[in-house]
Amino acid sequence: MSEESNEQSSQVELIREGYAFSEPSIVLGGAVDDGQVVPDAVVRLPLGSMNRHGLVAGATGTGKTVTLQVLAEQLSDAGVPVFLADIKGDLTGMASPAEGGGRIDERMGALAQEWSGTAYPVELMNLGGEGVGTPVRATVTSFGPTLLSKVLRLNKTQESSLGLVFHWADQQGLALLDLKDLTAVIQHLLSDEGKGDLKSLGGLATSTAGVILRELVGLSAAGGDVFFGEPEFDTADLMRTTDDDKGIISCLELPGVQDKPVLFSTFLMWLLADLFQDLPEVGNPDKPKLVFFFDEAHLLFDDASDAFLDSVEQAVRLIRSKGVGVFFVTQTPKDVPDSVLAQLGNRVQHALRAHTPNDAKALRATVSTFPRSGYDLEELLTALGTGEAVVTVLSEKGAPTPVAHTMMRAPQGRIGPSDQAVVQQVEAGSAIMSRYAEQVDRESAYELLAARLEAAADEAAEEESGAGTSGRSGRTGSGRGRAAEEDKGMIGQVVESTAFRSMLRSAGTVIGREITRSIFGTGRRRR
Repeated sequence: MSEESNEQSSQVELIREGYAFSEPSIVLGGAVDDGQVVPDAVVRLPLGSMNRHGLVAGATGTGKTVTLQVLAEQLSDAGVPVFLADIKGDLTGMASPAEGGGRIDERMGALAQEWSGTAYPVELMNLGGEGVGTPVRATVTSFGPTLLSKVLRLNKTQESSLGLVFHWADQQGLALLDLKDLTAVIQHLLSDEGKGDLKSLGGLATSTAGVILRELVGLSAAGGDVFFGEPEFDTADLMRTTDDDKGIISCLELPGVQDKPVLFSTFLMWLLADLFQDLPEVGNPDKPKLVFFFDEAHLLFDDASDAFLDSVEQAVRLIRSKGVGVFFVTQTPKDVPDSVLAQLGNRVQHALRAHTPNDAKALRATVSTFPRSGYDLEELLTALGTGEAVVTVLSEKGAPTPVAHTMMRAPQGRIGPSDQAVVQQVEAGSAIMSRYAEQVDRESAYELLAARLEAAADEAAEEESGAGTSGRSGRTGSGRGRAAEEDKGMIGQVVESTAFRSMLRSAGTVIGREITRSIFGTGRRRR
């Protein structure tokens, strides 16, 4: 036996010991030694370590989506709700049992692990009504300036200026529910009537406000307006389980918005930020309260500002203590900033390609993120077959496990989309669809500012009409009595006006007090 074979066999012994957890865990597969599966060297991931976050990486076609499915299914079996984004529309297959046979029987036979085709409880969702399932929307106020700046691709100065616009709207009691609300606020600040308000903001230049306005108009024209509005999705609906204590797998389908990648990736970050601000501290639970999968993670970080990256890092670091695990799914670890990557304790690395100098550089960088082992990882990572991966996770004690060349197990739900009849059945059986199906457009900043403009025009017309009669001998009554009567009439008009009543009931706003915002600048909602 060669020295290399001896090193690999020694690595298998380490795997047997390093993955022999006593607490509940997810089975990922089995170790591979010299091309053969070693059935008694089972590779697992402790449930208690799932909120230490993770990374599933690998080149296109190497099995990342199937790995995501294996994780989601077993989490559901353990009573843990799951949220994941379905970029290609393939993950509806979890609602149908896999048929087995062929390669599945061959793989599971080699692993010597139990397997049976199973249908899982799936909740289908979409962004703003574009697609199948329950629409997911957020108000602009709740989304906040930091996340919206990422969608609009604003620079640092423009991002800071957008924050000032939100600040002014909050102070004025102007609810920003959809894009036309925010557009109306900026148009007001740029108008003759709003010059004084613009000046009071100090750091907001007219040219910068104009740039933000143009980007908003472009986003709205591209269909982005459907994602913002009411009813706003309550992220507590991601935390549900079935009557038999299986975690519900919330699957956000995104095929209809592939031309808006920054929007949907940032929208996922809003969901995570909303969970962060609402969930209580739980420390280190025996199993997570929710596991959140971020597919196509590189879209989140491309061209991101320093403020945005700092917010992501802080959210990932702090949400662990609230029982939420976050797994980023992408092609290489280089797609994730170092500050975030350092917090991802569980790694499932599928095959990488090294066809170009940049590929080779990414390969070396990936190897450097793994603990030392008996493998030549540069060679192994380019030779892995589909459905194989290099794994290291955090043990029950929080220490990294030995690196394991792993044959991943097969999912028990169907690989690929379910039949249309099954999708329709899942959609019809939704317990939350009725709350979000119909979009609502109630009175908010757009209507309030329009009412102000109309009132100002009426007042100007009255002044012009009254100017010709002032000073005539027909005037009666004292100045004090007339002023009191006018004041009473004005107060009555204001109190009875729809604009005043709207300000009182606008969600997330309090007259005279700024909205409290989280680390992402997202508005805190009253539930």
